[in-house]
Amino acid sequence: MTASSTTNETGDRPYIERNRRNLPAGAAFAWLKAGWRDFLTQPGPSLAYGLAVFAVSLAIVWGLYRLGYDYILFPALAGFMVVGPLLAVGLYEKSRALANKEPVSLARMIFVRPRSGGQIWFTGAILCGLMLLWMRAAVLIYALFFGLTPFPGLDHIAQMLFTTWTGWAMLLVGTAVGGLFAAFSFAISTFSIPMLLNEDVDAFTAMGTSISLVWNNLPVMIAWGIIVLALFLVSVATALIGLIIVFPLLGHATWHAYKAMR
Repeated sequence: MTASSTTNETGDRPYIERNRRNLPAGAAFAWLKAGWRDFLTQPGPSLAYGLAVFAVSLAIVWGLYRLGYDYILFPALAGFMVVGPLLAVGLYEKSRALANKEPVSLARMIFVRPRSGGQIWFTGAILCGLMLLWMRAAVLIYALFFGLTPFPGLDHIAQMLFTTWTGWAMLLVGTAVGGLFAAFSFAISTFSIPMLLNEDVDAFTAMGTSISLVWNNLPVMIAWGIIVLALFLVSVATALIGLIIVFPLLGHATWHAYKAMR
């Protein structure tokens, strides 16, 4: 046996196998079902949490519109999915408490004490940086295709995008670039935030493990990503009102996804 094959069998392969669960794509619906069960168990704190997320999101949207920053409204909505796992940390705490048969309260969900200490907030800062970078990239993409043309406002943006070749080209490029941002943020955050809450690890170990778990379990993770995106679009279609239910549901379900993988 050569040195390289020894390394493959005793080094890389065990690491990969530790992070491969061979779960079917349908397991994502089991996580969603478990999240719904946690939501219905003492639903008051979860509803209050979802209502708070809805109120803050609505205030941000209203503020952007009133201040004339409506041109970054759509990138900001997309960026919400980047920082969503950090905002859901209190929901992970409720699911963790229910699993351990510990008391559940809104105060405990708000004043969370992660086992990793400040590492979770360091990861959160990285996610916020990614969101700001994506918003800046979206503005640059608009400028690349439309130059100094002022943003036409929300009432006319659909006509600009869907009735011109330039608009379609910008949508294509913007979707591709946004997809890269979304895929990267999804990979580093899906499991890292719950892990930092529940385990005494550093931020880079948690993010690296999250990437490995996502990459080595692509079928179920693609299914989970589609579910998250679909429910988020439902929330947007209901003027964000759906967040009151959808956000707590996805938060609790993400905790069960983490436990299934770990």
